[in-house]
Amino acid sequence: MPTSRIRHTLVSLPGLALLVLAGPALFLGCGPSSQGPSTLPTASTSGQPTTPVTGTATSPAPLPGWTLTWHDEFDGPDGSVPDPTRWTYDLGGGGWGNGELESYTSRPANAKLAGGNLVITAAKENYTGADGIPCAYTSARLKTLGLFAQTCGRFEASIKLPAGQGLWPAFWMLGTDFPVTGWPSCGEVDIMENIGSRPATLYGSIHGPGFTGGSLSTAFNLPAGALADTFHVYALEWQPAQLDFYLDSTRYATYTPANLPAGAQWVFDQPFFLILNVAVGGSWPGAPDAATVFPQTMQVDYVRVYSR
Repeated sequence: MPTSRIRHTLVSLPGLALLVLAGPALFLGCGPSSQGPSTLPTASTSGQPTTPVTGTATSPAPLPGWTLTWHDEFDGPDGSVPDPTRWTYDLGGGGWGNGELESYTSRPANAKLAGGNLVITAAKENYTGADGIPCAYTSARLKTLGLFAQTCGRFEASIKLPAGQGLWPAFWMLGTDFPVTGWPSCGEVDIMENIGSRPATLYGSIHGPGFTGGSLSTAFNLPAGALADTFHVYALEWQPAQLDFYLDSTRYATYTPANLPAGAQWVFDQPFFLILNVAVGGSWPGAPDAATVFPQTMQVDYVRVYSR
């Protein structure tokens, strides 16, 4: 599967109730990156890791029990682009394996800093990128591939979501072997997904060889209001053989190797890189409708990664 495509689909879950999956842990070592950031080697370094970037001038308050290994507070000048030493982009249209309708760009119109936040804007506009694929919407998809990755730890972001039918915001991760092994062998962790038709419902999911789609996905409902009403903290706490999902201070899902279907492989034992994006349309959320207001923004106050 080409690196410019990733199948990233879920099926809807009945009930939309709190679900916690648990089982006995199987110990799998985190490796050296469990003690700090791990970066991908590049051809020019002959297999040696690149030097990690460990944050902006503004550092957050310590989190008890954790050591900060990487962060971006998005505190640059209004209108500036995301820090290129921390983020790169997926670009283009073509559906991204999910029937999405947008073309992802690196333009400030779709991703910029404003008010101390990263602002990803999904817009309704006719646009043709360098791939030559005409699309009726634009958005942005940022990633840390080649710049930062880590095995185990706490991965969190404070995000205010967009709203409206056909919007599909996500904060997620892929294994760094993705460019070689492809999906789902690389593994995928969806720390936060939401679709506009279900404004109060957060989805936390894992995917890998033998468990794709919605087979290991948890839906968690806010008791009142919508996720787009305010900022929430979406977090993953990753131990060698356990993945815990949080909304603010609530742990709402746990996955271990015991949850996998028979014959499936636990692939969460390597460095993973981060992705932030807002998709428009697709097989899961469906297309925008006449009531969907554009532009829509996903505002990210910060992204922080810790180790024990």
